[in-house]
Order: sequence, then structure tokens, then C-alpha cells
Amino acid sequence: MAYVSQETKAKLSPAIKAVLKKYKMKASIAVRHHFSLVVNVQSGPIKFDHSHGDDHTQVNVYHIDTQYKGVAKAFLTELLAAMKGPDWFDKSDSQSDYFHVSHYTDINLGKWDKPYVQTSKEVATLEDLVGTEQASKLRELGMIKAGA
Repeated sequence: MAYVSQETKAKLSPAIKAVLKKYKMKASIAVRHHFSLVVNVQSGPIKFDHSHGDDHTQVNVYHIDTQYKGVAKAFLTELLAAMKGPDWFDKSDSQSDYFHVSHYTDINLGKWDKPYVQTSKEVATLEDLVGTEQASKLRELGMIKAGA
């Protein structure tokens, strides 16, 4: 039976906080109903394209690879791994309707009453930052290496 205690949360928190710090994200960590470890991401520089349309998203942790791309995917994947920790296990057998995991993990981007706030614009290319014409001029002048 899935169970996560405040002690387990305290044990996993340093790794979770390290991932949040690496990506400059702000979040809270909680335990819900003693079986689910929850991270509520409040703000950060990452733009998340997948949303329910109401300014918050309950991330489907089983489909991060298909629903997210780039930095968002990398962040959520690392966050999920930190939330599971080294002692996480899944001995479930859905064919016999037997579900046994160490604990469940929930990631929320914002909350129902407080949306996720993107704190700064993510810039993918030089063109996004200064525009196509200016980027071309900077490359012609040799101020920026080709491919940057």
C-alpha cells in the first residue's frame, strides 16, 4: 500500500530542492492523504505549453515524455526522479487489479486558485532575443559565431 510520511518528505526534499534551484523554479512540497508526495510549482522561467486552459496544470507524470518538450520536459523528468527517490518501487500488476507502489507523485503547475507565473521569457535562439535582422547583422560583423 502506498504510504509517504513527513519523514519521507524530509528525506526527499533536499534532492527536490536541488532540482528546483537548478532550474530557478519556486515550489512547495507537501504530502496528501499519506500516500502522495505533491510538488506545487508556483513560478519560474520555464514556459509550459501543455495546460488545461485555466492557468494551472496537473501534470500527468506517466506521459511527461510525450506532452512536454525541451527544458520543460527535462525539468519535469528530473523533478519526478527526485520525488521518487532511491527507495521508490512499483510492484503493481494491473491485469490482476493489484497496485502496490511505495508512494504516488503529483506535480501541479500552479493551483486551482493561483496560476503558475512565468517569471522571465525563455529565449531559444538569438533571433528570439534580438530579431532576425539584428541577429544577421551581428553574425556578419563577427560578433556572434555562426550557429549561435
